[in-house]
Formats: sequence, structure tokens, C-alpha cells
Amino acid sequence: MMRLTSILCLILLGISNIRCTTETASANQNTVKKPGIITGADQTEKYLSYLKGKRIGLVANQSSIIGKKSSVDSLVSLGINIVKVFGPEHGFRGNASNGAVVGDERDAKTGISIISLYGKNEKPTKEQLVDIDLMVFDIQDVGCRYYTNINTLEYVMEACAENNKELLILDRPNPNAYVVDGPVMTDDKFKSAIGIHYTPMTHGMTIGEFAQYLNGEGYLKEKCKIKVIKVANYNHDMSYVLPINPSPNLNTQQAVMLFPSLCMFEGTAINEGRGTYMPFTILGAPALEGKYSFSYKPVGIPGMSERPNHKDVVCYGLDLRKYDIGSLRKSRQINLSWLIELYNAYPDKAKFFGQERANTGVSPFDLRIGTDQLRKQIIAGVSEAEIRKSWEPGLKKFKAIRAKYLLYPD
Repeated sequence: MMRLTSILCLILLGISNIRCTTETASANQNTVKKPGIITGADQTEKYLSYLKGKRIGLVANQSSIIGKKSSVDSLVSLGINIVKVFGPEHGFRGNASNGAVVGDERDAKTGISIISLYGKNEKPTKEQLVDIDLMVFDIQDVGCRYYTNINTLEYVMEACAENNKELLILDRPNPNAYVVDGPVMTDDKFKSAIGIHYTPMTHGMTIGEFAQYLNGEGYLKEKCKIKVIKVANYNHDMSYVLPINPSPNLNTQQAVMLFPSLCMFEGTAINEGRGTYMPFTILGAPALEGKYSFSYKPVGIPGMSERPNHKDVVCYGLDLRKYDIGSLRKSRQINLSWLIELYNAYPDKAKFFGQERANTGVSPFDLRIGTDQLRKQIIAGVSEAEIRKSWEPGLKKFKAIRAKYLLYPD
């Protein structure tokens, strides 16, 4: 059949301008190459004309690329007038440690002013927006409530709404969009810099979808005018390998996929790989010596983690660098068993979860999880099945809300 199709194409091409294509085939299998995922930023034909002639403010970091080139450099080379760049946590170049205050600066390459949204102000001010006609948001997210890019998104939307500025979102895939899981935050006392939204720990939305959610669910005093350049050829269940590390401590695809499960350990006595070049793929603590053979020593690493938990002390625990992340996709759940296992293995259980903060009365662990229920359940020895069952009402309610704002199928 393949040979006959090819011959027919040659005949037709000899007598007309008809364009023929053939599908590759083998004796055992026919395969058709599917179009690949195309980010919103890479579809310049859909938005360049909209940017032309406007003074642009761009919310971006190192993950903001068009092809293999920085979105800032690419847009400037295409004649777009970028007057300011706004950088989130870790800074515009993505080289600041987690939680580090980032100052304003000027980009050495383009001379463009860079405004930090993780320094003096988290939200763009009226003065910073006065000379901007259109704001553009182009940042890679990883789909967790405690990953602060969605906080930045809300602050930017709020500022745009207050100052009558439109926000254009260049959407990108969420590598963890397949999973909507964990307890839903429902109490204001658990709001913090690492969580301000009433979502589960993993929300399963892209930045474009999350922006619609923020507008629709009343997070803003007044709605922000948004325009989303959608990702092409994409659905939530598709695998997506990030072309650029989204932050210093998510430096491998394994870390990106394990992040929803391992970031729970922040606020506990367990080091989650910070202070190594294997963050969010290993877990350990000095007190687990003799219970696990795998060991490593966290150290201060500039630009990644200067003061990791258990700095300069050998930790013992789990090596998950070769863990089959495909199993997470199959279960469509975060992994809760590691948290239960290491709590049970920890000799001094009273010290496993972080102490309550004096100014809030809430522990760092509870702030990350968005509730104190999980901590109490683990201490009480509640089974994983029962813990998950307690999440179901909140997840069911959230999924119904989430469905109203989706731009891509699950």
C-alpha cells in the first residue's frame, strides 16, 4: 500500500500542482506524527500585532522563552517596546535562592528596568504602571498552591484591574496538571506567602486557567481584563518536559514531578534535598541514621539554598532519583506514603513537625499544607486511605468550581 501511494503521488505531481502526503507505515504498525505542544509565547503570529505600538510591561523570569531565546530579548528584537520587566521569586534571571529578597536592577543586555515583585513590593504600584499600556505575563508554573508564581499572578491582576491595564497571558503547560489532590485550604489563618488561595495542594490548572479562576471566584475587588494566548495541541493529561528549569531548586524533570509530594516536607525535621544538587529528589535527616542506608550532606549553595535544613550534617533517608514518576501519573495523586513512613521512622516524633510560629500560632508545615488536619491525622496514626477519604468532599467541590475555568480538556 505504501509503495502504491507513493507511485500515485509521483504520477499526480507530474501532471499537476496537487500536493500529496503519505503516512509512514511498517509491517506491524501505522504511525502518524501528532503535532507537538506549542506554548502561547511561541505562537508569536497570534499576539505580536497586539503588542506593536504599545508600551509593554513584561512579567518574566528565566523560564520565559520564545524558542530557545529569552522572551525579553526576542520581543525587543522583533520591535516590541518593553519598558519594564517585573521579576517574581528568584528574580528575573532565576538565580536567587528560595525566599531571598530580590532588589530592583537594570538588565545589562537591554538596559530595561527590572522591578522585583519579591522585594519591597509584591504587587506592582501605580507609579510602576503609569508608563505601561499593556502588561504581559509569561512565567512557567508547576501547579502547586505553595509555588509562588500564582501569588504573583494575583497581585499583578489586582494591580492591572486597579489601574485599568489589560493583562495578556502567554500560557504554558502545567507539568503536574494531571493531578488535583491534597487538602483544600479553607481557613484564612493558613494564608501565607506560600499559599493564599482556597485550592488543593495541586490545582491542575495552567496560568491562563488560574487567571480565569481568580477573576471568576472573587479573589479580586474588581475583575482584571485578560487575554490568553492558549497552548496549542495540549490537554491536562499530556506529559510535558520543561525546556528551562522553573526555579533553582527544580533543576531536573524528576524534581518537577516530585515537587508536589516532597515540598510537603518543608516545615518538618526532614531535609528535602535543599543544599545539594539533587533537590526534591532525596529526603533525609541526621536522626534517621541506622534506619536508612542512603546518606548525603546538605551544604550552603549560593543561588540555590544558603541555609538548608541540617546544613553540614550527614542525613539519612530516601533516594527517589530513580523513582518511577509514571506511577504518580497512573494514580493521579500526590505521594502521601513517604510522609507517613518518615514520621513513623523518626525517633523523636515531638520534633518531626515544625514548631508554631510565635506571630501566627500556626506551624510552618500547616501553612504549607493549608490546614492543621493532616498533621493531626499523621500524629494520631490515621491510615492513608482514611486521610484521603477526608479530602474527598473538598476536592469534589473544588473540581466542580475548577471545571468552569478550564481552557483544555482533562
